[in-house]
Amino acid sequence: MDFYHRLRPLIYRLTPEQAHRLTISLLHLGGMLAPWMIRALFPVHRCGPEVKAFGLTFPNPLGMAAGYDKDATAWRGLAALGFGHIELGTVTPRPQPGNPEPRIFRLVEDQAVINRMGFPNRGADFLARQLKGKRPRGLILGMNIGKNKNTPLEEAAGDYLSLQESFSPLVDYLTVNVSSPNTPDLRKLQTRQALEEILLPLARHRDHAAKNGRQVPVLVKLAPDLTDAELDEALEAILDSNMDGVIISNTTLQRPAGIRSLLVHETGGLSGVPLRAITDEILKKTVKRLDGRLPVVASGGVMSTADTRQKLDAGAILVQLYTGLIYEGPGLVSRILNEGL
Repeated sequence: MDFYHRLRPLIYRLTPEQAHRLTISLLHLGGMLAPWMIRALFPVHRCGPEVKAFGLTFPNPLGMAAGYDKDATAWRGLAALGFGHIELGTVTPRPQPGNPEPRIFRLVEDQAVINRMGFPNRGADFLARQLKGKRPRGLILGMNIGKNKNTPLEEAAGDYLSLQESFSPLVDYLTVNVSSPNTPDLRKLQTRQALEEILLPLARHRDHAAKNGRQVPVLVKLAPDLTDAELDEALEAILDSNMDGVIISNTTLQRPAGIRSLLVHETGGLSGVPLRAITDEILKKTVKRLDGRLPVVASGGVMSTADTRQKLDAGAILVQLYTGLIYEGPGLVSRILNEGL
């Protein structure tokens, strides 16, 4: 048993949000002052395999999913754990507090989490400032972008475009988040017409910037709860808009049978072990439908090396994790990499 599992009962005495804030603060401090210490505590002996995707070169296939480092304050510490890429945010143009607390729930018996955060973040200007300064060599940074809660759906495209303009000079790729279940009606933006209204302006801006030598890929993150028809419609919009990739998937509103925790009925998106099979199913469908036309990133239910390998074997080019860190600790990253992908 490693030291994290010994500390976990103490950590779990804190509320989930208190524990998250503490962890973010420690990673921020460690990443700024002593990244070498983090690397020494969690050494990575096998740093590959290298992956080429979206015109970028990733030092390994394992990434930090969006939602963990919402304000881009801890990414240097996260990089020292061994991640090949880190997806920051979700960021919105203007600061917003998110939904009222409590809004994160640990389903410990099920190795799961339910969250209804609602994109709390300090806004685009704050996050942009956090990206200044030297970056760890080889690290790929992405930014997950979303609309403000009070922006009407018919004006959502303006929010996404303003964020693209702000962050294209600062990060390596962008992810359009239209799939969080915790912003009212956001998932309505996954219909073909709504998606194209958002994605076509982003494609034009990306291509115009490419003429000046700076092409920043744009990915789209979809929900795991789409019907087959809805998935087909969303993928057609993504292909017709000439996007660069798809992330499968966000948290789920489903509550699969067998969950033991009494917290199962809390509203919000479910992640962790119960999401694994749901994500694997939609991942396979997406890979089959795209048939090599776009690369797919897998996210959801990654708790071990076996989970990571399974998603790569299913056709994902990269794999992201989040909830696995809550239950397995920061050593999970180096363990997956050292066991080999």
